Amino acid sequence: MLEKLTGTFSNIVKTISGKSTITEKNIEETVEQIKMALLEADVNLRVVRRFVNSTIEEAKGEKVLKSVNPGQQFVKIIHDKMVTMLGDSKQDLHLKGPDTQSVILMLGLQGAGKTTAAHKLAAKLLKEGRKPLLVACDLVRPAAVEQLCQLGEKIGVPVYKEDGKDAVKTAKNAIAHAKKNQFDTIIIDTAGRLQIDEEMMAELVKIKKATDPVEVLLVADAMTGQNAVDIAQSFDEQLGLTGVILTKFDSDARGGAALSLKSITGKPILYIGTGEKTEDFEQFHPDRIASRILGMGDIVSLVEKAQETVDEEAALKMAKKLQRNEFTLQDYLEQFQQVKKMGNIQSIMDMIPGMSGMDASQMDFSSLKKNEAIIQSMTYKERLNHLIIGPSRRKRIAKGSGTSVADVNKLLKQFEKTKLMMKKMSRNKGMQGKMMSQLGIDPSALGGMGGGLPGGMDLSSLKGMDMKKLQEMARRFR
Repeated sequence: MLEKLTGTFSNIVKTISGKSTITEKNIEETVEQIKMALLEADVNLRVVRRFVNSTIEEAKGEKVLKSVNPGQQFVKIIHDKMVTMLGDSKQDLHLKGPDTQSVILMLGLQGAGKTTAAHKLAAKLLKEGRKPLLVACDLVRPAAVEQLCQLGEKIGVPVYKEDGKDAVKTAKNAIAHAKKNQFDTIIIDTAGRLQIDEEMMAELVKIKKATDPVEVLLVADAMTGQNAVDIAQSFDEQLGLTGVILTKFDSDARGGAALSLKSITGKPILYIGTGEKTEDFEQFHPDRIASRILGMGDIVSLVEKAQETVDEEAALKMAKKLQRNEFTLQDYLEQFQQVKKMGNIQSIMDMIPGMSGMDASQMDFSSLKKNEAIIQSMTYKERLNHLIIGPSRRKRIAKGSGTSVADVNKLLKQFEKTKLMMKKMSRNKGMQGKMMSQLGIDPSALGGMGGGLPGGMDLSSLKGMDMKKLQEMARRFR
């Protein structure tokens, strides 16, 4: 996400943090670079001016110029100003207790991703123990109701719909249906237009009056840049927004929307859509996003993602296998599949300190899919004992996976090297510490980690980590 902006800021941070002394000239030159980077990212001009002026004012203070490490202190100032611009701290939905209905009204222009965002939010709330109901009130866009029904069925959340064309009546009846069937959260998907018009706004105002929502959320496309700010202001004037969901945040968006919304509208960004899958939906943490933009990574979010996707029992089983040197191709396959569950490779890289902003396409991650196909073409017996895979078996596996014998040979060599490295690491705590230090991570905070993934990292070992230690470690990064 925000690759171009992250790349620019990462270079600025690397340059300035290495300086033993900071002069007024250094500050002015760096701030000028920051200003150009923000303007290129389509950040609102007023926001850029505020950011630049406050950074210069604080950075030129005696506290910074006389500090022990001026470069790192200046980076901290930039980070803190970025967090303030993004919204200071994360905001939660203000939902009522489980015995009372909480209505969430979803608004936005057509094409922003309201329907997809509605089902992602429903899936998230379902995981958190709520009992959500999706309501199909987009009666304008063809197939919008059917789309919501399919998405609701996919995540196991019922969808309330009616055959008529009265969205206000549908919304009212949905509230009654929810009370009767004890749904505690009603998420209403409303109609959008290609642009804001009086008819759409009038309908939304009526729906709001009829349903009395606790949250009025604008779903905005991150790719629209600071135009999203103008859209948010228009909706807020007539409907009183309580928050924003930014979709398509995984695109190479310039970042103008994310960096301008809170400062200009005063409305917090609550969630971001980071992909097409249901699980590609994150709560917006300003401090963590700021760290990613500055190239510092976001190890806390990485661990949280691992804890959501990794089975604790499977993780313990894997740890024992590593200790006994019983790692097999079947385990190797499970590691690939574990990475896929966590989301796309680019989003994982953005969370690792030192790798944030790097382009995954430039790294050798394309072989993951190929290797997965090769292992899946093997018999279970071959996966458990790769030594029995002779020339004839390799030909059969290559044919079954649509690859070449050379690809199969390469995978087996890679597996043997990984297994050997993991064997050494399981016996050598110093090597584990060295690897973690290269990632910019304190080994004592994370504990030992095995291998199996590009870079030698086994995400199953993130399962039981102490989140307080990680939060403290993240603060030390900044």
